[in-house]
Amino acid sequence: MTRAAQAPEHDAGKATFAPRRGWRPDGPLSLGVAGLWLSIIVLLPLAAIVAQSFDDGPGGFWAGVTAPAALQTLGLTVLMSLLVAAINVLFGTVIAWVLVRDEFPGKGVVNAIIDLPFALPTIVASLVLLSLYGPNSPFDIHLAATQPGVVLALTFVTLPFVVRQVQPVLMELDHSVEEAAAVLGAGNRVIWSKIVLPALLPAILSGGGLAFTRAIGEFGAVVLVGGNIPGKTQVASQYIQQQIEVDEPVNAAAVSVALLVIAFVVLIVLRVIAKIQSRREG
Repeated sequence: MTRAAQAPEHDAGKATFAPRRGWRPDGPLSLGVAGLWLSIIVLLPLAAIVAQSFDDGPGGFWAGVTAPAALQTLGLTVLMSLLVAAINVLFGTVIAWVLVRDEFPGKGVVNAIIDLPFALPTIVASLVLLSLYGPNSPFDIHLAATQPGVVLALTFVTLPFVVRQVQPVLMELDHSVEEAAAVLGAGNRVIWSKIVLPALLPAILSGGGLAFTRAIGEFGAVVLVGGNIPGKTQVASQYIQQQIEVDEPVNAAAVSVALLVIAFVVLIVLRVIAKIQSRREG
C-alpha cells in the first residue's frame, strides 16, 4: 500500500481521538449560572436595602444617617472595630507564627480551635462570655454591658481571619533566605523587619480588613454581653434592630447602607494594596 493510500487512514485515526466540543466549566452557561446566583444571593438583597433607605427620598436617607444617635452609634462601632482589628493583627500573627514554626503537644487541637468561631453560633459565644464575665462571673471579672466586653466578644468572632490569612503565607516562605541573612550576621529583629514582615504584610492587612468588616456588622456575639446601652455599648447592628422595633425602617436601612459603604471601601482598599504588592513582587 502506498504512502498516499495510508494517509487517509492515519487522518481518520486522528479524527477518532479528537476531543469533543461541548459544555465547558468556563463556558457561557456557567457564567450565566454564576451571575444569576450572585444576583439572587447578593445583588438583589443589597439593591432592596438601598431602595428602602430612599423610601422617604434623599432627605429621609440623609436624616437617618446623620441623626445624632446614628452618628454616635456608627462612630462607636467603627472605633471598636478598628481596635478589634488591631488586636487580631497582633495576636493573630503571633498565633499563626507559633502554629507554623513551632512544634508542641496538642498543636492539631489548637489549630482546630482557631476555626471554632466560624462554626459556633455567635449568640452562643455571647452567652458563654456572659457566663464567664457577667454578674455571676466565676473569676470575679465583670465585663457585661461595658465596652471592653463588646471588644472581647468581637475579638472572639473575628480571631480566625488574620490567623488563616497569615498561616499559608508563612508556610510558603523560603527558610533559606532567613538562614542566609543569619549567616551574614543579621539579628532576629532585622530578619523579621526586612525579610519576614514584608512578605506577610499583605496577608496581615487582608486579615485585619476582613476582621474589621466582620466586626462592624456583628450582632449575635454582642447581643447578650453588650447590654445595648445607647452611646456606651450599642453597636450599629443593635441600633438597626432598635429602629425596626420602633417602626423606623428607613432609618434602619440608611444605617445599613452606611455600613455597606464602609465595608465596601475597606475591601476596595485591600484589593488595591494587594495589586500594588503583586506588582512590586513582579
